[in-house]
Amino acid sequence: MLNRIDLRGSTRDPRRLLPRAQLDVSVAVERIRPIVEAVREHGYSAIREASERFDQVAPARLRVPAETIAAAEGALDPQVRAALLESIARARRVHADQRRVDHTTRVAPGGTVTERWLPVDRVGLYVPGGLAMYPSTVVMNVVPAQAAGVRSLVVASPPQRDNDGLPDARVLAACALLGVDEVYAVGGAQAVAMLAHGSTTDAEGLTTCDPVDMITGPGNIWVTAAKRLLRGVVGIDAEAGPTEIAILADDTADPAHVAADLISQAEHDPLAASVLVTPSTVLADAVDAELARQVPATKHADRIGTALGGEQSGVVLVDDLTAGLRVVDAYAAEHLEIQTENAREWALRVRNAGAIFVGPWSPVSLGDYCAGSNHVLPTGGCARHSSGLSVQSFLRGVHLVEYTQEALREVAPHVVALATVEDLPAHGQAVTARFPQARP
Repeated sequence: MLNRIDLRGSTRDPRRLLPRAQLDVSVAVERIRPIVEAVREHGYSAIREASERFDQVAPARLRVPAETIAAAEGALDPQVRAALLESIARARRVHADQRRVDHTTRVAPGGTVTERWLPVDRVGLYVPGGLAMYPSTVVMNVVPAQAAGVRSLVVASPPQRDNDGLPDARVLAACALLGVDEVYAVGGAQAVAMLAHGSTTDAEGLTTCDPVDMITGPGNIWVTAAKRLLRGVVGIDAEAGPTEIAILADDTADPAHVAADLISQAEHDPLAASVLVTPSTVLADAVDAELARQVPATKHADRIGTALGGEQSGVVLVDDLTAGLRVVDAYAAEHLEIQTENAREWALRVRNAGAIFVGPWSPVSLGDYCAGSNHVLPTGGCARHSSGLSVQSFLRGVHLVEYTQEALREVAPHVVALATVEDLPAHGQAVTARFPQARP
């Protein structure tokens, strides 16, 4: 079922050889540009038109009433409620430890620089609602924002025809459990445009969604394109692509576990990537056999089969685990599992991954829901330079510079020298003007 790429004996850069989903976001940007511009110019009417076109829902108002959000919580299945509360509690424990504190550095006598960490004021959180519904994504976005001290949180999620044009009821319930009461039934590029530019949210123009400062959360290619187009108008977390899992495994791995974990990510999307990196052809063969057994028994067998058989998925054969480590670092997976002997030792050597899952009892699906870690992670190789969503994502470092007269006098010659060499004499004069006796 999985394609095979044999890198044994190869000295070539593996980045050019590894499987990867091909997405042209720049083409999608031009497709959604008219939608974004229409929302900026016309607000509610443009959003309604786009919702009717793409979601087959034409809501009379976009904001979900507070009583509807509360009712969704009340109707939540007790088992799902307990699971969400546990997910929230674990995520809060992990994210609470990420909060940064202000720090003052004494640079010189009388001269200090204080780095303050200030939260973004208002954040829009996007929760997808296409092939699957994601109340867990509400948790993963809201918890770090709240831990950072964000003042105002708003959630946008697509309207569902089978829920009277409201977002999925479980998404609404998760919002209620987290204390978020500003929720809009808007999806796709039109949701990102509404959050970025602000908009009227009903036909009478009596209510509005105020613009946000930052937008976070995963979405399809149209959501990603809108985030790229509006980056600069608002901050964004990342341009999320299709989900991906890489597994570095040796012949100590259980092929049934490896196959199940590859399947779990393929379940998300036909473009999802599932990659096994191993020096063991015996394991590769056994995993193929397990996939042939397990996939037909899954609920979403067609979607999974498409993802596993696509160019973005495969088995990469390597000479040994050291070579495998080079491959997974080059791939920089959103999710990386280490299923080897001495798994933690190998995990600590990894340089590039969104999140690393160590050993046979730490599957990616644990991280999706209840590990306490965040599941909003960099995709498409972006883990080489970017991190997953965290409290830091919602904080801005601001320097407070405080110098006394004598501290400035002491450093003034250096400021003047650097201003002169850069041919910016007024920069130096802004310092010497404060010391008339020093002026020629």
